[in-house]
Amino acid sequence: MIHADSEIPARKYEGERAVDDLGNLEMQTQAEKYERFKSLHFRDRAFVLPNPWDAGSARLLSSMGFEALATTSAGYAFSVGRRDSFAGLSREEVLANAFAIVNATDLPVSADVEDGFGPTPDICAETIRMARTAGLVGGSIEDATGDPRRPIYEKETAVDRIRAAAETGPSFLLTARAENYLCGRHDLSDTIARLQAFSAAGADVLYAPGLPDLNAIRTLCREVDKPVNVVMGLQGQSYSVCQLSEVGVRRISVGGSFARAALGALKRAAQEVLEEGTFTYAADAIPDRVVSELMSGEKLASRY
Repeated sequence: MIHADSEIPARKYEGERAVDDLGNLEMQTQAEKYERFKSLHFRDRAFVLPNPWDAGSARLLSSMGFEALATTSAGYAFSVGRRDSFAGLSREEVLANAFAIVNATDLPVSADVEDGFGPTPDICAETIRMARTAGLVGGSIEDATGDPRRPIYEKETAVDRIRAAAETGPSFLLTARAENYLCGRHDLSDTIARLQAFSAAGADVLYAPGLPDLNAIRTLCREVDKPVNVVMGLQGQSYSVCQLSEVGVRRISVGGSFARAALGALKRAAQEVLEEGTFTYAADAIPDRVVSELMSGEKLASRY
């Protein structure tokens, strides 16, 4: 488990490289990964930030040419048999999952830390400090409350939460999320005003999931002064990387959609076996040899 006082194995630094507790030289320091991640947001086109849900999916995505990864609370929730909801996962579980993903890849990793796991600015700040300890170089905090009676925090409170998270220190790319459209408040002007205020409070990346169309995305990108993240893979309209780049988007995530795609493939394979009594699904499966080469070959010191 991960605590504020940290049970994560400490990293020492040797020159410009990090050394873990076993004395192994790591490829990059956390600060170097942060700079690498940050630079991706300032190119003339959008990059795709895929969302693995565990160490294995992180290793697969890392092998394919992506430049950074982000965790998904939805994908992780599904993998442990829970719904994606405010009450579904604890901070300890989410950060432990993120820690496993960080240690499965050499790529920079950002995390979905939901609402910061608490209503107050100090809790949001503590969550970000814990995320740093887990080796993360970025993370997102949303302004949704989880309370259907008042689904969105008042603007002043939401801004205070982002400011507290931003003031935890350097080398962490903070994404601020305005959840209006996912909570039934279809107000583009208010969404833009919130993101502008989050930017002024110290957010590095701005994100409003659920915008209705490409024109709304274009308007948002024009009205804010920080890189904009858009999520694809949800139900509704879908746009290409080229289309989103042209309207000003600089980062594209996929949320839990890769995890749902994997579950969809599992369901189709199981249906074939149950309904047809055949096993042709195996023709589309990744060969065992290929998967084995992607995974860690580390041996346990003891099996009991």
